[in-house]
Amino acid sequence: MAGLELLSDQGYRLDGRKATELRKVQARMGVFAQADGSAYLEQGNTKALAVVYGPHEVRGARSRIRHDRAVINCQYSMATFSTAERKRRPHGDRKSTEMSLHLKQTFEAAVMTQLYPRSQIDIYVKILQSDGGNYSVCVNAATLAVIDAGIPMRDYVCACTVGFVDETPLADLCYAEESGGVSSLALALLPRGGQIALLQMDARLHQDHLEALIEAAMTACKGVSKVLDQVVRQHLQEASVASAE
Repeated sequence: MAGLELLSDQGYRLDGRKATELRKVQARMGVFAQADGSAYLEQGNTKALAVVYGPHEVRGARSRIRHDRAVINCQYSMATFSTAERKRRPHGDRKSTEMSLHLKQTFEAAVMTQLYPRSQIDIYVKILQSDGGNYSVCVNAATLAVIDAGIPMRDYVCACTVGFVDETPLADLCYAEESGGVSSLALALLPRGGQIALLQMDARLHQDHLEALIEAAMTACKGVSKVLDQVVRQHLQEASVASAE
């Protein structure tokens, strides 16, 4: 029944998109002057702010120091007003801790940490408005913030959440689709080499459908990377014009 509601006979979804169509992505870099790098990103109605500090000396226990690479520290949080349900979300809750770990794993695969031994890079991401695909939006915002900080990466790391309805993969799920009982997965990709940085699944999915879903996610991530590339190029153009004045 949920599948019938989420995808019409004409192939349109609840918000009028087609199955493989991404939500509109808008982003700005350098929005937070106090940080080394920052970015604000909207993907549909999900909005995130990412800030990056570092590379700097490792803080805390000396046992955390890595002599051959930088340590990446990620913290994910949601604003109290980010959902319709107003409630305090402490930093240490299980969901935030899990999301922070996923972000850390993702950026360890993308950032060239070997260039900064005995250092630490801090990535903080906050969801300001939540409408599905929180992990994906955080990754995309953090990628822009890391680039804004001038930290070298192997490639853009882009993420997208995809689901499966009526034998059809749906790209870039919104909250209504995520909560509609859809089998979904979140995938983070380094698009040029096709390297998967992270693959997360919370629900059961038949093995026959997995390959199609991963392929749809990789295609969607490549679409996101083109948008992020345009944002970076526009930011560099604006920065060069500003410095020339």
